[in-house]
Formats: sequence, structure tokens, C-alpha cells
Amino acid sequence: MIRVMVVDDHPMWRGAVSSDLQQAGFEVVAEAGAGDEALRRAEATRPDVVVLDLQIPVLGGVEVTRRLAESDSRTRVLILSASAEQLDVLAAVKAGAAGYLVKSASREELLDAVRRTAAGDAVFTPGLAGLVLGEFRRLSGASRAAEPVAPQLTERETEVLRLVAKGLSYKDIADRLVLSHRTVQNHVQNTLRKLQLHNRVELVRYALESGLDGTDET
Repeated sequence: MIRVMVVDDHPMWRGAVSSDLQQAGFEVVAEAGAGDEALRRAEATRPDVVVLDLQIPVLGGVEVTRRLAESDSRTRVLILSASAEQLDVLAAVKAGAAGYLVKSASREELLDAVRRTAAGDAVFTPGLAGLVLGEFRRLSGASRAAEPVAPQLTERETEVLRLVAKGLSYKDIADRLVLSHRTVQNHVQNTLRKLQLHNRVELVRYALESGLDGTDET
């Protein structure tokens, strides 16, 4: 059972999200309404996924994300925010968020996002991934974006990395490339080892910073 903590300073919204998660079979191990409270309860309960609003008192969502990423790599953060502003999304991803969903998302989209986040996928509300990629490319510069990402990667590993950067799940990547699920996992693990990264969140951040947007994929 996936263990989830819900963090939002609006009690009714927080309760509704927790209720939806519980009804879908998730174990809601804690709730919190402020950043400091969230960190204490995360340390005590060790959730698999923290569903976190950005606009919370005491410590904002970005700072909570950063501290959670630094303290426990097993806990993944899924931002659930009313804001779809590019700067908010970018700040959350740079802090270590595994995904970003807007509050207008449907119940089914939220449940799917929590499942995928727990599985190690990078999950974004449609359209936001492209915004983040564009900003990373702008900051890194066109010349860097045109350079090979990692000469030590094989062609297939680079191809898988491009799809990881788009937020596709292992299953989606396997279907797209006509590979087995295990083969995709092996390519991801080899890429992590070669790049000296620890998990898929770091891999996605690396891909974003390297300008891998996969816009030529259909």
C-alpha cells in the first residue's frame, strides 16, 4: 500500500484530497497545514509520497520540498498547487519535486499522479513539462542545448532519456520503443550509473538542464 501525506493549509481541501486517496486504497499516514509541521510529520511517518501545496505558512512548499529531498530520498514530492506559473513549476522541480499537478486536475488524474510518483515517474500536468524544458533551455543557452548530452551514453540510452525527460512511465517508454519493461529499467539504471545520479527525479532534472525536450517525438 502506498503511504501518502497531504499538506495544505485549507482544512476542507486537505480533507477532501485525503478522503479521495483513502477511498482509492492509499494509506494516508499524516496531514499537515504548515511547512514546519509537514517536516516533523514526514520524519515521523516516512511517507512514500507527499502531496504538497506550494502556498503554505511557516515554510513554503519549495523549501519543504528541498528539505525533504535532502533528508530522505525515499520520499517523493508531488506538488498540488493552484498555480500553473512557470516560475513556480521551475522552482519546485529545482528543489527536487518529482511532479507538479494543478488543483484543477480531476480526481482520476490525481490518483494516477500519486501512483506514478510512488513508482518513480516524473509527473506533470499536461503542458507544464514543456514550459519547464523551455526555461531550462533558455537559461543554459542555445549553444549548450545543441551539444551532445552525454557522449558516454549509447544511442538507445539517450533515446530512453529523452522520453524520461517528457515524463513518460516505464510502460509508456517500453510501448513507444517496442522494448520490454525490464529492458527500459536496465537502460535507466545504466544511465543513472554512468551519470552518477541516484534516482529518476535527478535524471529528469539532468535531462531538463541538458535541453532534452523530445519535441520531435509523436
